[in-house]
Amino acid sequence: MPGSSRPVYFATSNRGKIQEARIVLSPYGIEAVPFDGKGVEIQAETVSEVAAFSARAASRIYDRPLIVEDAGLFVEALGGFPGPSSSYVYKTLGIRGVLALLEGARSRRARFRSAVAFCEPTGEPRVFEGEVTGRISKSASGENGFGFDPVFIPSGGRRSMGALTLEEKCAISHRGESMRKFASWYTGPEAGQRF
Repeated sequence: MPGSSRPVYFATSNRGKIQEARIVLSPYGIEAVPFDGKGVEIQAETVSEVAAFSARAASRIYDRPLIVEDAGLFVEALGGFPGPSSSYVYKTLGIRGVLALLEGARSRRARFRSAVAFCEPTGEPRVFEGEVTGRISKSASGENGFGFDPVFIPSGGRRSMGALTLEEKCAISHRGESMRKFASWYTGPEAGQRF
């Protein structure tokens, strides 16, 4: 129906992720409904594994279809660290700690990866991935975004993710890409089977 939106529960307590999801999903007629019921978060090698496990657990526990998004910063000179543990590393070491680990590093190349997992209570997760490449700056800049955004400069850019507007960030970010892939599938030909 024109003008109507299709809701999807987004299991997260991160308000920044909700804001970004709303910007990205709105043009597809999808409303991201915050739901503070994320499933168990496991330790894994990839953000896709973490998102899929959490989505499966949460959809079964709360008996509803939903999405979970997991993301990580993968720094080349640190062997991909902090990767899927980025949230924990941000809370414990913080931006300063990661910058200290990179002191004297020849390469500051890095990438942000995102995985959006959709799952229904009786189904298996469907995962959509996104990635943005860039580099780690020598100091933080910008008041926008969250996590490691203030030290990540996307390839071809001069400003950190933290210095971009939310709309600018969503247009190029890892989360924007994974959310758009999810939205295309969610509103695509298979959609009629779910609604």
